Amino acid sequence: MIFLSIKTLHIVSAFLLFGTGLGSAVYKYMADRGAKDARNGNSLEHIVLVNKNVVLADWIFTTPTVIIQPVTGIIMANMFNLPLTTPWLMLSLILYGIAGICWLPVVFIQIRMHKISQQALANGTALPEQYHRYVRLWFWLGVPAFMAISLVIVLMVFKRLIF
Repeated sequence: MIFLSIKTLHIVSAFLLFGTGLGSAVYKYMADRGAKDARNGNSLEHIVLVNKNVVLADWIFTTPTVIIQPVTGIIMANMFNLPLTTPWLMLSLILYGIAGICWLPVVFIQIRMHKISQQALANGTALPEQYHRYVRLWFWLGVPAFMAISLVIVLMVFKRLIF
């Protein structure tokens, strides 16, 4: 029963990690897509709200799942006396590390974009070029992170077939 509880927590947290990342990316992309042309207050208000919610979603969902995933995974590996050097497990940990290396700067970039968009709204100005540079960096850091997490999930499901 303990194993099934840990496995369930591991699977649910994987879905939350993946889903929150994908949902935030789509929602933020759609808001920022027209940001260069967003001269009226309503569009900028929407961008500010999306930035706020993306940061909030990271704190509420992503941060706990980033911790839960390796903890539950390592606990399950230990339950089965599975060394962390097992090829599929080691590859999963490496990919998870790559995702983490990309995610950490993204957290700070998201916070910065939220502050910049709030300031633009308060000042009644358009978003500065710095904001758009952050959007591009945020996107390109998200691509390898998303690919890495996707591959980790594939390894979780198909480990026996691949290795």
